[in-house]
Amino acid sequence: MALNLSQKQDVVAEVAEVAAKAHSLVAAEYAGTTVSQMTAMRKQARETGVFLKVVKNTLAARAVAGTEFEVVKDVLTGPLLYAFSLEEPGAAGRLIKEASKGNDKLKAKVVSVEGKLLPAAHVEVLASLPTREQALSMLARVLAEPASMFARAVKAVADKQGGGEAAPAEAAAEA
Repeated sequence: MALNLSQKQDVVAEVAEVAAKAHSLVAAEYAGTTVSQMTAMRKQARETGVFLKVVKNTLAARAVAGTEFEVVKDVLTGPLLYAFSLEEPGAAGRLIKEASKGNDKLKAKVVSVEGKLLPAAHVEVLASLPTREQALSMLARVLAEPASMFARAVKAVADKQGGGEAAPAEAAAEA
């Protein structure tokens, strides 16, 4: 289906708007992917905050111009599917990694994060990044550790001085 000039401008504007606020980009070769596989991938993309679109490479190159993903312009060849992570950096990597498990035709070709062009193999690294909730949970554990260590130290000192909290109560009872 050929697009007229106005439609092409709309596609470029849409992708440029997404690229301007995205955290990461994974471009994957999708030739041979079935309609049902694409439908399932699009559904999962909507649920995980990933903008997923098949766009002509020339339009994609124009759309990413002026964004941190401009570094991918020269390597966009062949039919590609573009996955932009909108909510967390690893979402696009997880989507492509998960979808490629059941589809040997889907292969990551380009990965870009923070203005860097990375090899396709880095989709594994991107996919392994923690989600926002996982990162917050890790942070909470790190912040709770010093308080827990302090409490254990206070208890150890109290125990060493003679029985902890029971000793002052017993002393008051004897007096």
